[in-house]
Amino acid sequence: MSRFTTQLAAGLLLAPALLAASVAQAYEAGDVIVRVGAAVVDPQESSGNVFVGGANTGLEVGVDSNTQVGITGTFMLTDHIGLGVLGATPFSHDIELKGVTRFASIKHLPPTVTLQYFPMAKNSALQPYVGAGLNYTMFFSEDLSSTAEGAGFSDLELDDSFGYALEAGLDYKLTEQVYLNAAVWYVDIETTAEFRTGGLPSKVDVDIDPMVYMASIGYKF
Repeated sequence: MSRFTTQLAAGLLLAPALLAASVAQAYEAGDVIVRVGAAVVDPQESSGNVFVGGANTGLEVGVDSNTQVGITGTFMLTDHIGLGVLGATPFSHDIELKGVTRFASIKHLPPTVTLQYFPMAKNSALQPYVGAGLNYTMFFSEDLSSTAEGAGFSDLELDDSFGYALEAGLDYKLTEQVYLNAAVWYVDIETTAEFRTGGLPSKVDVDIDPMVYMASIGYKF
């Protein structure tokens, strides 16, 4: 048998094993991908009018953006379907009484669960995905500004929110375990802020509806 024939036969024998190894190192059922990076919550708020003692003041509120450490995870249920989770350190936002003053600062946590679809072959280095699911936003540390307190505002509380979430993302393989990730979410967040103005019950309804942007490094277990 010639040297070339021997090498060809060895290559043919090794090919299935090499292919199996390649597939085993790609996204497949049972894989867990954890990503950590910077997450920006950018509210696209739509405010109702502020009501004081049942009277419409005509005033509205605004909510600013904030960046925190974001953590996401994906558990691959199949080679193409994953269960995604979004978490973060608490986001902090200033609330403005538009045209008047900074009204308050609040914090929130937005845990979100989505069902994700990965359309590419499981051994592809580029893994785009889309997802849809549910969000639960918990508000806390609702603190009125000193200006608002001096103007007679008190007892601020925001209702927690339950709504839907949509996402799109992209993982790019750097090594067999390490990935670059970019992702974006639209989150349906609606809340009612209740407070008192000079002792009168007051409230304002706000659709915060943020876009959430995240860039991160991922590790596949």
